[in-house]
Amino acid sequence: MEISRRTVLTTAAGAAALYAAPAQAAEQTPAAVVRTLRAAADYAIGKLRTVAPRVTAFPVGTRSEKWVYSQSGDWVGGFWPGTLWMAWLHSGDDTFRTLALDSAKKLAPRQSDTTTHDLGFLFYPSWVTAWRLTGDDAWRAGAVRAADSLSRRYNPTGRFIRAWGALNDPNNAGRVIMDTMMNLDLLAFASEQTGDGKYLDIATEHAKSAQRVFPRPDGSTPHVYDFDPATGAPIGPGTVQGYSPTSCWARGQAWGIYGFTTIHRRTGDQEFLTTARRLADYALGALTPDHVPVWDYRAPQQPYDVKDASAGAIMACGLLDLSAATGRPEYREAALRLLTALAKTCLTTNSTRAEAVVARCTRNRPAEDGIEISLPYADYYLLEGILRVLRPQDVDRAIDLSGAK
Repeated sequence: MEISRRTVLTTAAGAAALYAAPAQAAEQTPAAVVRTLRAAADYAIGKLRTVAPRVTAFPVGTRSEKWVYSQSGDWVGGFWPGTLWMAWLHSGDDTFRTLALDSAKKLAPRQSDTTTHDLGFLFYPSWVTAWRLTGDDAWRAGAVRAADSLSRRYNPTGRFIRAWGALNDPNNAGRVIMDTMMNLDLLAFASEQTGDGKYLDIATEHAKSAQRVFPRPDGSTPHVYDFDPATGAPIGPGTVQGYSPTSCWARGQAWGIYGFTTIHRRTGDQEFLTTARRLADYALGALTPDHVPVWDYRAPQQPYDVKDASAGAIMACGLLDLSAATGRPEYREAALRLLTALAKTCLTTNSTRAEAVVARCTRNRPAEDGIEISLPYADYYLLEGILRVLRPQDVDRAIDLSGAK
C-alpha cells in the first residue's frame, strides 16, 4: 500500500488551515485559566531548576516522592529530555537546553533497538525535538535510524506492529497494544525526512488495523488485541494494565485519542479523525466531576477508584489537537478543564521533598506497581498541554503540529 504526497495533500487540503487555529489559542482562553496554567508551568520550571542538574539517568517513576532511574531509558527515556525542552521553551533558560541535549545523547544506543515498539516514545520528544530546535542533522539522522529499527517490527501479513518481545521470540509475537498509536509519528517523520514512503505506509496500515479491532461500539477500547502472527487472523482483546479485556484502561484510551488524531494529521485520512472523536466522546462521558481520570473507566470501584493524572495530561493534549483538527471548540474546552483540574489538584505543591511535578498517577494497577505515584510522562504531557495553550507556536516548533505535507 502506498500513499502519494499528492493524494495526501488533496485529501488534507481542506483541513490544513485548521492547524493554524492554535496560534490564537491563548487569546481565546479565559484569563483565570491562563493564570492557573501559567502558575502550574512556573511551578514546574522551579521544580526542574532544583532537580534537573543532579539527574544523571532517566526517571521512570517515584518511590517515596523521589525519582527512580533507568540507565538505558526503559520505554520512557524520551520524556525527560522532552520535559527539559518544554521547560526551555517556557522559560528561555539555556540551562534546560543544555541538559536536554546531554540527556538525549544517552539514548544513542537505543537507535538500533529492535526489541520494542517504544522507539517513538524514546526518540520523538528527545531527538526529533532536538533536531527541530537546533537544526543539528545528527539528531535527525539518529531519529530516522530509530524509525528504521521500529519498522522491522511490522508484521506485513497481519498489518500490525508487534508491541513486545525480541523479533525472534515467539511469545507475544501477535500482540498489539493501544500505546503503539503514539509511536507511529516517528515513522511519519522518517518518511518526511527521507522521501521513502514505506515508513508512513507501515504507520498507516498499523493504524487501520488498530482502528478495525480496538474501538467498541460505544467508543471504549481494550488495552491489548492479539492476532495470529502467522496468518494475521484476529484472536481477540486482552489487557495487561487495564482491569480486564472488557474494561477501558484510561491511559490507553488517552493514547488512542492523541495517536489517532496525530495519524490523521500526517495522512489526512478522515476515518482516523472519526475514530479519535469516538474515543474522545467515550472518555469525556466517563470522566468524574473532578475531571481527573480514574485508572480504568470500567473498573468495579470507579468512579471512586485511584486516579491516573498522566491519563488526564495525555488526554488533554489529544483533545487540543482534536479540536484544531475538527474545528469543534468543545474538545478544547474539555482539555482546558482537564489541565485546570490537574494544575489545581494533582501537582506536588504540598510536598517539599517531591522531585516530580505531577502527583496522583498510577502505572500498573493490576500488578500493584506504582499506585498514586509520579511518572515522567505525566510531567511531560502536562507541560506540553499547557504550552499548547499558552505558547502554541513554540510547541509547533518542537513537535510539529501541522497537517499532512
